[in-house]
Amino acid sequence: MLQSASRPDVSVVVVNYNAGTLLADCVAAVLPQSREVLVVDNGSHDGSIEHLAARFADEPALRVLLSGRNLGFAAACNLGIAAAQCGNLLFLNPDCCLQPGAVPHLQATLERHPRAALVGGLLLNPDGSEQRGCRRRFPGLGSAFVRLFGLTALSRRWPRLLAPVDLHGEPLPGGAEPVDAVSGACMLVRGAALREVGGWDEGYFLHCEDLDWCMRFHRAGWQVLFDPTARGIHHQGTCSRAVPLFVEWHKHKGMLRYFRKFNSGLVASLLLLPVAAGVWAHFSLLALRQLGRRLCGRSV
Repeated sequence: MLQSASRPDVSVVVVNYNAGTLLADCVAAVLPQSREVLVVDNGSHDGSIEHLAARFADEPALRVLLSGRNLGFAAACNLGIAAAQCGNLLFLNPDCCLQPGAVPHLQATLERHPRAALVGGLLLNPDGSEQRGCRRRFPGLGSAFVRLFGLTALSRRWPRLLAPVDLHGEPLPGGAEPVDAVSGACMLVRGAALREVGGWDEGYFLHCEDLDWCMRFHRAGWQVLFDPTARGIHHQGTCSRAVPLFVEWHKHKGMLRYFRKFNSGLVASLLLLPVAAGVWAHFSLLALRQLGRRLCGRSV
């Protein structure tokens, strides 16, 4: 294990909500790679914080901040920012276990690219495949309209309308490269860029706040990088499996907030209303499907 003085000048912020024993595994992997780890707990009731405290009872680099209730991801991240003491901050999901050397790799990438506001690593599924969402294009309002209403024929004239948002199907680059957005499950943020642009938008409760932040950094003239040499296993959805409809609600709501916030003008105004209707129709279908599954399960 690296001595504290030789670890990267990084504060790790982990927002926990009922992540179980994965939280302690996440912290164990990242403690040797950073100066401090801040776990912001959003009112967990699964014993994950108690398990963490027992496992790391004598670890001075670990601090636990208890919010007392579920504030949402963005608000909890901002609590971590306020308490952090290091130059750069790594935001890491509690169900993400970084490989050794991942944090130093990310830190070195930031140092090599002075206009990079943040860098995200390669998130892998437990089977070793690249996870969706760790490198992305920005979703467009026009693309959402085309997809929601099945107007795929328009893509013959405007191919970008149906260009995939997630880039996990493309070959991995040999090193760090600019992208539109990376996942909030693992992103190292430069302190100077954070101070210029500001923290996470607390108007999002869950989902799309990472897209929002990446867009704000881009609009302020910063770069966002994806570095496949920094890797971690992400057990995606661990904290949300017990409340899938709640998560879907906030995912759909967050996407609409993102579209409203970053699209303006006449065309955007004309598209927003049908897109909003399509988004909530999609959510309603998901809710009805889930209700049907529950009813069928009870009747068996």
